[in-house]
Amino acid sequence: MEPVLDLAGIGFGPSNLALAIAVEEHELPVRARFFERQPRFGWHRGMLLEDATMQVSFLKDLVTLRNPTSGFSFLCYLRDRGRLIDFVNHKNLFPLRKEFHDYFEWAAERVGHHVSYGTEVSEVRAHDDGFELTAGDQRVRTRNLVLATGLEANLPDGIETGERIWHNKDLLTRVGTLTDPRQVVVVGAGQSAAEAVAFFHDRFPGAEVHGVFARYGYSPADDSSFANRIFDPAAVDDFYAAPEEVKRKLMGYHANTNYGVVDGDLIEELYRRVYREKVLGRQRLLLHNTSKLTDVTPDGRCAVESLAGGGRLPIDADVIVYATGYRPANPSRLLGGLADECERDEQGRLKVTRDYRVVTGEGIRGGIYLQGGTEHTHGITSSLLSNTAVRVGEILDSVLRRVQQQVAESAPKLQTVK
Repeated sequence: MEPVLDLAGIGFGPSNLALAIAVEEHELPVRARFFERQPRFGWHRGMLLEDATMQVSFLKDLVTLRNPTSGFSFLCYLRDRGRLIDFVNHKNLFPLRKEFHDYFEWAAERVGHHVSYGTEVSEVRAHDDGFELTAGDQRVRTRNLVLATGLEANLPDGIETGERIWHNKDLLTRVGTLTDPRQVVVVGAGQSAAEAVAFFHDRFPGAEVHGVFARYGYSPADDSSFANRIFDPAAVDDFYAAPEEVKRKLMGYHANTNYGVVDGDLIEELYRRVYREKVLGRQRLLLHNTSKLTDVTPDGRCAVESLAGGGRLPIDADVIVYATGYRPANPSRLLGGLADECERDEQGRLKVTRDYRVVTGEGIRGGIYLQGGTEHTHGITSSLLSNTAVRVGEILDSVLRRVQQQVAESAPKLQTVK
């Protein structure tokens, strides 16, 4: 049994990586351990396309908005890799996604002493002033938990992945199994879908690539300066304090900053390709708007059905890729019986305090913190990189306040001698 930890992090993606850095940089020692079931750090490896760029500024890295002088910043990474001047001359706020992943790996290696890779947490139980975890073959006690179990692939009802049916998260890990495909179908209208369409169109010049979506066309992301204020740290305070009706309106107003939208440059590039092929008389990039994919079978047979006119186009696809997004992993599955001690609102959602702590019954002395799955309380940045650096600082401050309080409460009281 290890000594009692101040915090145990479950999952080690960018959010808990940023928290590990905050632990490393804290002026006082913090007893922390992170558990990750993957054998090494990895973040959406299946979509690290060579020309795909980040949708957030490099300044919204793991640390800068919390600690601009940190040695873990993206600029320090560039200096270490010998590309700082080259990046400055590039005059671009948005690095390649592969480059930002390399930055994450660089940072993860520097805090690797805080992480147990290849270790899955299978059970969490309440214990004294905190929790006891079963992590691999270890039992670990901790005063606080920080859950950052990431996102799960979202698929339409009735669809299961297989040899010819993929979710886009597996694109690069599975594309090598394709040999001269003739028909490729991509379902979805967001950034990942548009990237997948462009990728297949480039990689397989003999294939017809079908993009299928319910909208009339790809919609551009709103990245204007005023709209981007929805990602500011102060916007979390505004959202958290707002009535439920206002929360719903804000999410509706600004969904086009992040959900189901595409970078304008990529939209223009896809349009250029469609138009060029019409001029040349050989069209193999086929975008089916106001449509849905139906009658999908495991061997790739399907049909594109028009939502407007009802017409149907049968396709015998070599592969169908669903770029249909993600949903937050359900923390209740990991918490087991502890989930019954977590309070919920009228819609069955977890109640969460401003410092990202789940509201629990009196029988739970430790704190359970969420990195992700808090859109209903904290807004659109719940699982995004934009506010990660600030969020982990708030969580760590809250954890350490609770630790100090727990230690003070458990200290023996001196008796006054009269």
